[in-house]
Amino acid sequence: MPNHLSGATSLYLLDHESHPVNWYPWGENALTIAKKENKPILLSIGYATNPWCELMAKESFTDEATARIMNEHFINIKIDREERPDVDKVYQSALQLLNKSNGGWPLTVFIDPQNLTPFFGGSYFAKDATSTMPGFADLLMRLSQAFTDQAEDLGTQSAKMSQALKQMYPPILDPNMSDADLIFLAKDQVQHQFDESEGGFGQGPKFAMTTRMRALLRHWAIARKHNDNDKQALEVVMTTLTKIARGGIYDHLGGGFFRYTTDRQWHTPYFEKVLYDNAQLLSIFAEALRLGPDPLFQDAISDTITWLIRDMRNENGGFYASQDALLVQSNETSVGKHYLWRREEVKKHLSDEEYLLVETLYGLDKPANLDNHWSLHRRDSYRSVVERLSLQTETANELLAGAKEKLFLARQQRSAPRTDNTILTAWNGLLISGLVEAGTVMQRPEWLTIAQELADFIFTQCWDGKSLTANWLNSGEQSLGFLDDYANVLTGLLDLLQCRWREQDAGFAAALADKVIAEFYDTDNGGFFFSFKGQDELIFRPKPTLDESVPPGNATLALAMNRLGHLLGKNEYLDVATNTLRWARAIMEQYPSSHYGLIAALEQANEPLQQIVLRGPREDLQAWKNAIGGNYAPWRSCYSIPYDDMKTTPSYLPSLVSSETKSKVSAFIYDGEECSKPITDLAMFKKAIE
Repeated sequence: MPNHLSGATSLYLLDHESHPVNWYPWGENALTIAKKENKPILLSIGYATNPWCELMAKESFTDEATARIMNEHFINIKIDREERPDVDKVYQSALQLLNKSNGGWPLTVFIDPQNLTPFFGGSYFAKDATSTMPGFADLLMRLSQAFTDQAEDLGTQSAKMSQALKQMYPPILDPNMSDADLIFLAKDQVQHQFDESEGGFGQGPKFAMTTRMRALLRHWAIARKHNDNDKQALEVVMTTLTKIARGGIYDHLGGGFFRYTTDRQWHTPYFEKVLYDNAQLLSIFAEALRLGPDPLFQDAISDTITWLIRDMRNENGGFYASQDALLVQSNETSVGKHYLWRREEVKKHLSDEEYLLVETLYGLDKPANLDNHWSLHRRDSYRSVVERLSLQTETANELLAGAKEKLFLARQQRSAPRTDNTILTAWNGLLISGLVEAGTVMQRPEWLTIAQELADFIFTQCWDGKSLTANWLNSGEQSLGFLDDYANVLTGLLDLLQCRWREQDAGFAAALADKVIAEFYDTDNGGFFFSFKGQDELIFRPKPTLDESVPPGNATLALAMNRLGHLLGKNEYLDVATNTLRWARAIMEQYPSSHYGLIAALEQANEPLQQIVLRGPREDLQAWKNAIGGNYAPWRSCYSIPYDDMKTTPSYLPSLVSSETKSKVSAFIYDGEECSKPITDLAMFKKAIE
């Protein structure tokens, strides 16, 4: 019999609708039943392409005996973290307090039905007993018994948990150290975790951790501006990006980056592709290209965008959430089989010359790295391989391109990974920024057009003129947006406005800023809550600060509000940005390396802003914009705005201009405090920005 998930639109929930577990979706119905029957809630949160979610479902949730125990003793609630990130953040935080450790997915939490506070939890629980934990069915019986026999103790624990959650964020305090000392301490802690030999942070598994890399690159640029060349910060970024682009975490045939690698050397990935990773990696690779051309980085960007357009784009313009690592064929489940190769199979598809190059570049003459198969990764730099084989670069390029095309076409004949076609607003907001940065640096206007179409999709499909939705589906209910939706889309629009000014985008950005301040901003203390006023009342309202797979909304908005406030001349936005950093200061000082996104926003807030506004005839503006060049200067922004296209004029720009002024380009350079007089000579403009 189907359980209560049969009406869901989430792919993850639908994966569980035929399980013998009597799953409920999160909502008033399930919570009321649990409270009335006084049964503890077993809350399970995950997402469709997570391997441990899939394993726990296969082991325990499809097992009839385990399901009987769950159904008899618990009210079982299943949540897709992509649909309800607010509930996920609340119980991830609670689990950290319970276990003094990080959570993860699946999140498995046992909750008191009367007050919704957790009394036990963890992530993946194995069906069979281990040396440290009983089997899942045995654990269920013990927890059910404890809920009955130790009700008074659990009530005391719940009260302590509620108090601890309320005190999760320290009060606003005066800084204990200078901004410069805090910025240096955070950078030093992050760099201390750098793997000098293999790139990345830690010893494995390895995640890209793009928030850290972008913060380090910005720090290097700002330090260099002040004649302090922090070579180590640059080395961390460039070494890591090179290892990623060469490694197995990158799909060398089809484009796109996998979620993480299981080893220190980036060779063996878990074959799951998620939109937010790829969006952020586009941005950091493109930013790195501003330092100089690099064919490895350019190919990674180009092929990743090709994959996104080919496999991940909805016909309406939005992009899907993820592609799964698992393939299910004839009831046989395999991980990554779509991407793996045997040496003989590769040889069969290629000419001798192509195979020799591929074998040398991708290490097919070395031992296989995953279940007697090769997960393709470059063993050496391309230049070294070309020289070793005594090939001309042009010849090698033709051979490699031909080989990759043949292997990709052969791979396309295999069963394809499953795609989660949920379209998430926050992740698409990140992608606007990635496409804009890549399209600008690599001078690909068609990518900028895709970014513009994506912004239009969000405007028409996910914005009703008053509120954003967190998701879009061809059918089914859309949920109201959360902090990350507003923060990431606002940032994407600001990036888009720098390459193509449209009044619709400027107005949309201002509307998002006004809405997020009205509904999410903490007017008492500063900072933003993750959920808006009146959204489901949970046991507390998180105010995200930690660096996770995406930057915390408070860090993103501290940067975006500062940019928008200067662009539109609105002090309210500037004050919100300042107060957010002021509120977060105490927690930044407690855990600097875990809040590097916020500390990067602090560093950038301390750097004098250079904002360039170009006004004049549309056809003449590009030459002036080109004069700025492609240098990496994160403190600088430039908006080229035809006179008829800007209804909201910043207070520092002249609001009335003559017809003579409109007929030529005028440049205004604003340093955060005052604006230059209009510059109408291109040579003088070049000299001024130098």
